[in-house]
Amino acid sequence: MKVIVFGSTGTIGKHLIEQSLEKGHQVTAFCRDASKLAQFAHPLLKTVQGDVFNPTDVHAAVKGQEVVIIALGSGKSRNSVVRSEGTRNVLAAMKTNGVERLICQSTLGAGESNGNLNFFWKHIMFGWFLKQVFLDHELQERYVRNSGLNWTIVRPGSFTNGERTTRYLHGFGPGDKSVKLKISRADVAHFILNQVGDLRYLHQTPGLSY
Repeated sequence: MKVIVFGSTGTIGKHLIEQSLEKGHQVTAFCRDASKLAQFAHPLLKTVQGDVFNPTDVHAAVKGQEVVIIALGSGKSRNSVVRSEGTRNVLAAMKTNGVERLICQSTLGAGESNGNLNFFWKHIMFGWFLKQVFLDHELQERYVRNSGLNWTIVRPGSFTNGERTTRYLHGFGPGDKSVKLKISRADVAHFILNQVGDLRYLHQTPGLSY
């Protein structure tokens, strides 16, 4: 499959690139600094340097793709709107270019999955410390839901640097308090890539955690 990854130099994005190549996909990595992906030099990898805030850059990169994966992150900024605004540009480019399949990484706690969170994550982290980041995720999801595309929104718990285990919970109900609210970045990428050829979660928002 021809897969493009937005947010390819982020902590999830690099796992997505590595695992996509393992699966034999033709991968386009969209990023601001191509040098950050030098270690992934591969015949099936194409690196496109651009700005997700620039609709022209995004449009050109999406043309000819079959699957779009959004794993945009704001780095250390707690006020960035890169997830919502970047996603809006990606959605517009997909519609213009006739690309239908979208897998978007959001966060556990968004929407109805807020019921999965404990007090710390609900009130301290997302209710105060990361409030703007959380609101940007919510807006991003709203854009995706209203896009009319074949979308899946993946909602992982808090990231860890653990190994790819492939043993994790997904699709649990919003009232499930038993999940650990943690998941390795490698396992997040594993689950996202499983959605490339699987429509089980089409127009759904599966949570992801141990």
